[in-house]
Amino acid sequence: MQVLRAFFTVALVAVLFSCNNDDDGNFSVAPPRLLSEVATEDAAALQEYLSTHFYNYEDFENPPADFDYRIVLDTIAGENTDKIALIDRPELKSVTVTIESEDFGLDAGETVDHTMYYLSAREGVGGTPTRADSTFLKYEGSLLNGSVFDATSTHVWQYLPFTLRGYREGVSKFKTGDDIIVNPDGTTAISNAGVGVMFIPSGLGYFNTIINGIPSYSPLIFKIEVGLYVENTDYDNDGIPSILEDLDGDGDVTNDNTDVEQERNFRLLELANHVDSDDDQDGTPTRDEIIIDEFGNLTFPDGDGDGIPDYLDRDNP
Repeated sequence: MQVLRAFFTVALVAVLFSCNNDDDGNFSVAPPRLLSEVATEDAAALQEYLSTHFYNYEDFENPPADFDYRIVLDTIAGENTDKIALIDRPELKSVTVTIESEDFGLDAGETVDHTMYYLSAREGVGGTPTRADSTFLKYEGSLLNGSVFDATSTHVWQYLPFTLRGYREGVSKFKTGDDIIVNPDGTTAISNAGVGVMFIPSGLGYFNTIINGIPSYSPLIFKIEVGLYVENTDYDNDGIPSILEDLDGDGDVTNDNTDVEQERNFRLLELANHVDSDDDQDGTPTRDEIIIDEFGNLTFPDGDGDGIPDYLDRDNP
């Protein structure tokens, strides 16, 4: 099953891709509800979960010799009544992401803050990927009731802009590992990889889409092990790192498309700048309208002095 393919509304539904294939088309869209209404419900559900569950923090504090560094979540009850709830763990952090109702094709005109949570159980020793980098990681996705809907048994490459908004936001909070280890049985592992878990409201997930058994408006949990990443990933090979193609600075490179008007006029595939090798649709590749020096530093010429760099200015002579 492929979990990180997101379906959102443009007229009805637009598709966000993950790096795994999904050919079964097993999804449908529930009637949309107000974004603010769902966000309030999700916030309450996540707070309840974090207050009543714990993770195997004791194993991470004093790892057994054969410890696999996997996060285990369980309810605080019975023999576990003395465990510290997730919400009280100092390593639990939160981040707020602002979402507009029009992102889901809703005309309610709402702008709603969504709070997601992430917890680093083992801090990696490498760098930290941005929301727009390619990463090499393992993940397991589940619902709040513990039902697992997707998982990888080995590390896989994922280009984060092709994943769910909350997922890529969460991954960008973790550090990676430092080396690839080949085990005696031929399998591989990443030493000192970052291990953690994130808790995502549905507004940063699938929202009103029903996909592969995930009910609409479902908050999601992802356990992750972040192995490696490609620093300054340039997905479209236009010379500009994908993260620098976030022109409006909202942390989401998927909604920045300089030449969308031309693409619509000529009925071309609408491509955000991070996957478009000609960002202004002027026939000259972006790479030929920027300057990259021997040290990799970028300069963006503005030939007509109108304040718009040439690679974004279709009217530049």
